[in-house]
Amino acid sequence: MALVSGNTSGLKKNQLKMLERLAGKRGSRDEIVGPEMARTLCQLSFDLNRQIGLLLQRSGKVEAVIVGDYRGIMIPQLSHIRSRGRLKGLRLVHTHLAGEDISDEDLMDLLFLRLDLLSVLKVASDGLPERLYSVHLLPDSRDGKNWAFLPPVHPANQKDSFEEFIHALESEFTRKSSSKEVTSGKDLAILVSVSSLPKIHAEESMRELAELAESDEIVVLAKVMQHRRKINPRLILGKGKLADIMIQALQLNANLLIFDQELNPSQIRSITDYTDLRVIDRTQLILDIFAHRALSREGKLQVEMAQLKYMLPRLSSRDDALSRLTGGIGARGPGETKLEIDKRRINDRLARLAKELKKVSKERYQRRSRRRKKELPVLSLVGYTNAGKSTLLNTLTQSDIVAEDKLFATLDPTSRRLRFPRDMEVVITDTVGFIRNLPADLLQAFKATLEELEEADLLVHVVDLSNPCFREQMKVVDDLLQELDLGAIPCLKLFNKSDQVGDDAMLLADVAREGIVVSALNIETLAPFLEKAQKIMGKILQN
Repeated sequence: MALVSGNTSGLKKNQLKMLERLAGKRGSRDEIVGPEMARTLCQLSFDLNRQIGLLLQRSGKVEAVIVGDYRGIMIPQLSHIRSRGRLKGLRLVHTHLAGEDISDEDLMDLLFLRLDLLSVLKVASDGLPERLYSVHLLPDSRDGKNWAFLPPVHPANQKDSFEEFIHALESEFTRKSSSKEVTSGKDLAILVSVSSLPKIHAEESMRELAELAESDEIVVLAKVMQHRRKINPRLILGKGKLADIMIQALQLNANLLIFDQELNPSQIRSITDYTDLRVIDRTQLILDIFAHRALSREGKLQVEMAQLKYMLPRLSSRDDALSRLTGGIGARGPGETKLEIDKRRINDRLARLAKELKKVSKERYQRRSRRRKKELPVLSLVGYTNAGKSTLLNTLTQSDIVAEDKLFATLDPTSRRLRFPRDMEVVITDTVGFIRNLPADLLQAFKATLEELEEADLLVHVVDLSNPCFREQMKVVDDLLQELDLGAIPCLKLFNKSDQVGDDAMLLADVAREGIVVSALNIETLAPFLEKAQKIMGKILQN
């Protein structure tokens, strides 16, 4: 039996029985709503002076009968119903008592629920159907509209096959999406940024989010940016903009929304409920990249710790009452809920990981101590992610460390020996790149890796000079070094990628006053850096 939901208070027993009988009927595959069902729906709505809706499956089976008030209906949660292709596989037919047309709220229901079709039955003054007014979503926009209205028709005069119409519409949605994207097996994402920052900073952050997505093998289909003075605490962005995103996702076949801002658990849940899409934020994306890229035992431990710490406050707090209690005969009280068990397991796992990480960190410290006994000074490369640190290390030491034009290509620290021109040997270390808004848990988890920096005699801050926002990136690195209590270590600034700047003499002269300008791909440009680094190292060792 289909569900009878909504405002049923005040209804008489015979009226409830009539609604239940309506719920037990079966509609047609070929008609939006059959003439007899339409007449019953209108008569009931007229007698009750309330709007009534029918949710119909494509087979004609009634999924739900919804009782509203004079002005509208409230559609129940449909999360238990799996979508049939791009669309939900459900059509909504509901009455209008005052002769009003399809409303903006109706259009929002059509969109957010991804209904096959939304139809309004206008009830005439005698309680009979006037005509049926229908609207459906479009595979692409037409004249700025993402939906189209069908010609009004009396329920008794429906000639076109609804089943054929929906099949053709689904086929058109599928045809509009690139076959390459459909068969790639990768996540297809829309990037979303809702920011109160100045436009240039918001755009740079969005560009970086796109690079992060690319690093995680995600196909970016579209980018949506909205500037808001005040962020919507529930949905982050306005409902109208969310509707636009829903349309884009439907037309592009996107299955993932990635937000540039960190979302709290209720925001993720609300946006997921509205859009029926997977939703992640910048932090989750970074964690996923780290999970894929970590190679060493230490790196994997750190990533798992960060993921668990991120997950812990985001566990759902909604338990299904007694059905999720694990207590039984002989138990003291009802026992723990599944939520409590999940939290306890995560905390237990975090404690075990902390012990393992401490052990690994101790082993790393012992290796560093052995290196110290050989009295080799340490030079550590630091900088924003993708600034060219690994390329620089490869060029200086003729190594073949993985150096890709991707964010976080290097996660595990790598050390090599480097001989300076005037017969001095040092250990040069490559470290994980920094990034703005680095998740606090991830920074904390990676402190063991960054302990390498504490042993450094000289930090070389590698800066991507070709990035328009390199000043902001420098500040991010400087702030994080201060946060890690590394501000007292001497630091040499190295402005990299000079080959990508062109003939900007003013820029080159400006940064040359702060540090050394190089191209990590051209070893000839590195001579001034080696001279300066050896000079600083010599002074440090003398002291």
